[in-house]
Amino acid sequence: MSCSSCSTNKNGIPKGCKSNGNCATGSCGSGNKLAVFDWLSNMTLPAGEAPFNIFEVRFKNGRKHFYKNTENFSISMGDIVAVEGSSGHDIGVVSLAGELVKVQMRKKKVENSPEYVKKIYRKASQKDIDIWQKAREKEQETQRRGREIISKLGLKMKLSDVEYQGDGTKATFYYTADDRVDFRQLIRDLAGAFSIRVEMKQVGMRQEAARLGGIGSCGRELCCSTWLTDFRKVNTASARYQQLSLNPLKLAGQCGKLKCCLNYELDTYLDALKSFPKQDTVLKTESGDAVFVKMDIFKNLLWYTYKDQSFKWFKLSLDQVQEIIDLNVTGEVASPLEEYESEIIEAPKADFENVVGQDSLTRFDTPKKPKRARRKNKRNNNKNTRSKAAADNRTSTTSKSSKAGGENRNQKKREQNSKNRQVQKSNSTKNNQTTNSANKKVAKSKNRPTNRKANPESKTNTKQQPKAKSTSTQKRRNNSKRRNNNSNKNAGETK
Repeated sequence: MSCSSCSTNKNGIPKGCKSNGNCATGSCGSGNKLAVFDWLSNMTLPAGEAPFNIFEVRFKNGRKHFYKNTENFSISMGDIVAVEGSSGHDIGVVSLAGELVKVQMRKKKVENSPEYVKKIYRKASQKDIDIWQKAREKEQETQRRGREIISKLGLKMKLSDVEYQGDGTKATFYYTADDRVDFRQLIRDLAGAFSIRVEMKQVGMRQEAARLGGIGSCGRELCCSTWLTDFRKVNTASARYQQLSLNPLKLAGQCGKLKCCLNYELDTYLDALKSFPKQDTVLKTESGDAVFVKMDIFKNLLWYTYKDQSFKWFKLSLDQVQEIIDLNVTGEVASPLEEYESEIIEAPKADFENVVGQDSLTRFDTPKKPKRARRKNKRNNNKNTRSKAAADNRTSTTSKSSKAGGENRNQKKREQNSKNRQVQKSNSTKNNQTTNSANKKVAKSKNRPTNRKANPESKTNTKQQPKAKSTSTQKRRNNSKRRNNNSNKNAGETK
């Protein structure tokens, strides 16, 4: 965008307002989001052709729409105008005018019909601007209270931004959500809390980042908030073609999606990869089959390793790899990869080039002294340190002797006080022990029972049971009985 002071003269020399990047009209694009420079502003129209009466008006956070100047007001870029809204009017800034608006309408596929192109009511008066500024000041507080209401209702959505209409009668709440949200009760609560008409509008993660803005990992402002208007799909394949590590922390942007800049250089990488062989091709050599490991596209280098010896990688050039593939196609086996790697000659990198031929890096360094001079300096330094130490010891002994008498007296007093304290502690402990023993005796005498009754069950039987006879005596008696019986039988038989 540009104002009249930033246009060029008839000779093609730019005028310039000398604002050093801060345009007073706010239409030069310095600091404005998604700014467009009107490079057709200094061109005259053909004879008999009227200027284009549709203007592009910019609102909060880069939101732009096209409006028609039906009343033929004298409007230029940077003017604040009151335009037709859904109900009421809205306030915006003219961001583009003239023939370049036609190009923007074709690019965005906007038809010149009353449905898409609304009217410009008038240039904004001071009263309109005051109401608009008061409404803009309410947006931050409205967003905070709106988030509190959403958390009370327990809805799974994030309120990212709030935009008031220019007349302050309507507010649009922009939110993000993963799933579908039923916010009918939310609209009632918001309308009752703020006494306005409420419109809910869902935006994606990238649109949210574009509205809020920020600084990317490259150190510059986000592309989506400055110049990028169309958000194309980004896949992990674009990172693989560029030989990037698939680390989501490095590949993701502030929106949580893959960075849009991964598509910027994808075409050049695809053109360069056409000359490289496929990664699944196997090189057949005398030492065995070799498999692809990695490549360097800009240096035309590839690394291969044997299937049996995967711990060692061999660096080959693109021409060498194609030569091996051609030999394998004809049925021949190539020589080992060690021989191909030895043929590669790397040019040494010159970190510092002495262009003049007489300057050296160490010309400002102090020259080193010989060893004899160092030893003499060390001896002299040691002598000086010893003499200083002796003088310090003499002064310290005199001061210590004067202080010794006072310190001895203080130590004696401290020892006497400590002895007295120990005697007092021992006496107190003895008194406590005597009182505790007396209390224990009194408690035992109280707990003893006065009447003792004899329990009949406790009496033991004094009768002693006869002792069981030993087993040896019983055996003897049984044997004697058997002998007597046998002798009687024998006597009866003899009779």
